Amino acid sequence: MRLTYSTDLPGHDPASVFDWHERPGALERLTPPWGEVEVLHREGGIRDGGVVRLRVHRGPTSFRWDLRHRDYEQGRQFRDEQTAGPLKSWVHTHRFSPLPEGGTRVEDDIEVEPPLGSAGATLGPAFLKRELGRLFRFRYRRLFTDLARHAEFRERARLTVAITGASGMIARNLTHFLTSGGHRVLAFVRDSRRVGEGAIYWNPATGEVDVARLAEADAVVHLAGTSIAAGRWTEDRMRSIRESRVQGTELLARTLAGMPSGPRVLVSASAVGYYGDRGEDVLDEGAAAGKGFLADVCRAWEGAARAAERAGIRVVLLRGGVALSPAGGALGQMLLPFKMGVGGRLGSGRQYLSWIDLDDLVALIVHALYTESLAGPVNATAPHPVTNATFTAALGRALGRPTVVPVPALAVKAMFGQLGTEALLWGQRVHPVKATKAGFRFFYEGVEESLRFQLGREG
Repeated sequence: MRLTYSTDLPGHDPASVFDWHERPGALERLTPPWGEVEVLHREGGIRDGGVVRLRVHRGPTSFRWDLRHRDYEQGRQFRDEQTAGPLKSWVHTHRFSPLPEGGTRVEDDIEVEPPLGSAGATLGPAFLKRELGRLFRFRYRRLFTDLARHAEFRERARLTVAITGASGMIARNLTHFLTSGGHRVLAFVRDSRRVGEGAIYWNPATGEVDVARLAEADAVVHLAGTSIAAGRWTEDRMRSIRESRVQGTELLARTLAGMPSGPRVLVSASAVGYYGDRGEDVLDEGAAAGKGFLADVCRAWEGAARAAERAGIRVVLLRGGVALSPAGGALGQMLLPFKMGVGGRLGSGRQYLSWIDLDDLVALIVHALYTESLAGPVNATAPHPVTNATFTAALGRALGRPTVVPVPALAVKAMFGQLGTEALLWGQRVHPVKATKAGFRFFYEGVEESLRFQLGREG
């Protein structure tokens, strides 16, 4: 069976599009977030002899998929061929050709034979055609938006960015976005045995940081912190949530303030929980802090960065909303009940949800690194917050599932305690005023558009 897909990319010449595919992180950027694909090993890039070993998860099962690259022609094409895996055969040719009016046509030519036996019934022609169409719609859209984002700063120097919380969903996506754009990433690690060329040792509990390695960076993106939604808020968990944010931020701010050279910008995560429960009030960055545990944590979290501000470091405090991706976070946790048709609004459903597409969030972080006018609190949310009921309906439509099973507020409180009250039943109607004024463009302004893209439900 032979399948061919293509897309046109005006404004991007074949050499630059090919170069993007050759950089670290490109494979991960082209892997859909719903795909549950793990890169186990890679060597040699996309040039002849390069190998990639993947672990592909599908429901309760998983399988290994080994690919080898061949027929590399710089700026024009490369191929990957299955050497071991679930299919009888697989050869994928990637071609890049100039458009007459300028730009690049990307063409993906796939020759595939489904397996025999029972596996063939699962991975048959109809299934492969449907899933590959879904895959390439996602790939082409992300390729288009990533190249557009990188083009905004193509005349600026590439950056070396140090990132905390590197194993988290946002940091992983930011890392791959940066490296595929030609930037260098240094990951903060707490295990001294993992320190290598691309890592910086730190330990917030003991106040240790490898200052010499940190001095190699142009900027720091601070995303580390204990998960807020991983379980009920016991006293110990609340202490961990607060300390993991405040200690790390204080250590970074104090360290950066004392360095004679090194990073001159710190982008530090915060959250819209800063505003507390605010009903229908429209909130920009000048709105006062609210009440509650999360509001208190955010105040202390942001305050911990003041040492860097006083030393002349440009500090951006990103008050993030719910980052939409099925790979993790709030959306990842709620998918199962919604897919089963038992999802519904929480409480009254009138509480506002301030959200942001994960791809837009990653791009906003990079925009903040380059934009000198951005400093202080910056709302990292899409321009159109929605009520919980509106979000629920949009997710149901994207999944093609009913959303008629509401969860009463009393049940939410009983199941999750204070976590349920503050994170699920309280709401904030937040607008990204400073980001918009600083020229940032959201590619996903509507929540259903974001959900369909991230879930591969477009078209």
